Amino acid sequence: MEVLLKHKTIRKFKDQPVSSELLNQILTAGCRASTTGNMQVYSIIVSEDEDIKNQLIPLHFNQPVAKSAPILITFCADFHRFVRWCEMRNAEPGYDNFLSFLTAAIDVLLVAQNACIAAEDKGLGICYLGTTTYNAKEIIEVLDLPKLVFPVTTIAIGWPDENPPMVDRLPLEAVVHKEKYRSYTEGQINSYYAYKESLKESLQFIKENDKETLAQVFTDVRYKKGDNEYFSDKVLEVLKEQGFM
Repeated sequence: MEVLLKHKTIRKFKDQPVSSELLNQILTAGCRASTTGNMQVYSIIVSEDEDIKNQLIPLHFNQPVAKSAPILITFCADFHRFVRWCEMRNAEPGYDNFLSFLTAAIDVLLVAQNACIAAEDKGLGICYLGTTTYNAKEIIEVLDLPKLVFPVTTIAIGWPDENPPMVDRLPLEAVVHKEKYRSYTEGQINSYYAYKESLKESLQFIKENDKETLAQVFTDVRYKKGDNEYFSDKVLEVLKEQGFM
């Protein structure tokens, strides 16, 4: 539990390789995650080759963390392999639908988190790249992903070259509901977000972006409605192209 409570996102890595043996240990631990029906409907693409990484980095918006990491690991929802197996065993698959994508996406995220915990336990640093779904179509092309395979998330992994402070989290009572969901009073919202809003970096974000509140930084700058709608449409189109819709 200690490694979980000390999690830090690492965005700067040493120019030091991660051995194949250690990487295999981490991915083996990842694959021990719970999986729907023991189907393991996921695949993991490990990118260490500089040419492949250089094709992927722009698709992750040229984030410095993507450039710095010795390894980029793309975790994919994958019904392609399972469908092939079914067809070869005279079984008729019915997995060309959104529910199957959702099932595989949940499976692969469990694997990714298991792998991240295993990596941190070995002293490695990790960073989730949330840009994967934004440019899923282009990542599919770079990684030659067939039908019924969809990239869900990417992990940058390597030996840490920084020791950043732990980032804030909402208090437990803000996210845990007993028996049934209970909506929030204005007082509770104010209380739960007070610490986050008071942080020096939060105040700096507000100032840098010429906003009145931290919430406006999220809605007007970081995760804008127009961007959300654009990438939503793009994801849905790629899901259709990959056979999940």
